[in-house]
Amino acid sequence: MTLRAPPLSAVHRRSDASFTDFGGWEMPVEFESIRIEHEAVRNEAGKFDVSHMGQITVAGPDAATLTQRLTTNDVTVLDPGEAHYAAITDEDGIMLDDTVVYRLPEGAADEFLFIPNAGHDGEMTERWLSERDGRGLDATVTNRTEEYAMLAVQGPDAPDLLAAETDVSLAALSRFEVADGTVAGIDSLIARTGYTGERGFEILCPPDGAEVVWDALECQPCGLGARDTLRLEMGFLLSGQEFHPVDEPRTPYEAGIGWTVALDTEFVGRDALEGVAAEGPEEKLIGIELIDRGVPRHGYDVTTPDGEPIGHVTSGTMSPTLGAPIALAYVPAAYAEPDESVRVVVRGEPKKARTRSTPFLDR
Repeated sequence: MTLRAPPLSAVHRRSDASFTDFGGWEMPVEFESIRIEHEAVRNEAGKFDVSHMGQITVAGPDAATLTQRLTTNDVTVLDPGEAHYAAITDEDGIMLDDTVVYRLPEGAADEFLFIPNAGHDGEMTERWLSERDGRGLDATVTNRTEEYAMLAVQGPDAPDLLAAETDVSLAALSRFEVADGTVAGIDSLIARTGYTGERGFEILCPPDGAEVVWDALECQPCGLGARDTLRLEMGFLLSGQEFHPVDEPRTPYEAGIGWTVALDTEFVGRDALEGVAAEGPEEKLIGIELIDRGVPRHGYDVTTPDGEPIGHVTSGTMSPTLGAPIALAYVPAAYAEPDESVRVVVRGEPKKARTRSTPFLDR
């Protein structure tokens, strides 16, 4: 199967980036090193090519009704130029994806833009079309993933760096707001969103303008390796690891994003999630920090100090910022409080660890 390539693929190759298959896309995993790129974002600024994320627009009289039916958060509260985070769930309340939903600024051709994860754009387009047709709704759903490049600039210096290249007043752009404007002269959508925990922005622009925008943002290029360590320090979810409809079926309450569920709205999975909200999830996603030497990895067992299996790691790494091994793991709710003593089995050896609240960093 041929991997999809982002618009900046040739640019990344000229920079000697190393690549990986991620969600059916051939994406840069690192340019210099994960540590250098991670530290640039935490201390200065870094830029990411995130064009592997999907972009799907919804327009028409029933655009809000349709998008509300298929996402857990309340899209009716969004004013033009606002965005929020949501889950996409099945009838049982199991997460199929997580997404950011934008209500586009006044004057846009489409009303909503939502961002599915890498490789999910086709599946989610079909899901929206099926729901539309099954309910006889008047809405146009368009997969625009090939029509956008998506870049991110993140870090303490990101606002000043981008301000020098855009006509948008970034100071007037609040968290989870989006505006029309230009970046380095290229028509773009500029959103104050990101997945690193730092101040930053995501930029959607035409593919043929992506290189101009990328070159104008003079900071450290970063790959998916640093993106992963940055999001893990913040306790953010990764599709396919913290949740997967088959391999890791989880509700938003188990995954720690129950705050995205608006039970006073009607959406697919609402009835099931109402029950989970009332009773509480049996298992929860928590942070873990190893006390002993070792690095926790996806799939490693979590046990009690006596060796009784109680859960498993979904993501783990050596935190570049903390200099400590950290992980996310599902455990029974009784073990989900901070400072519980547990063990993580690393290559057959139980390592002392303790549960932690997330994020691991104060941002």
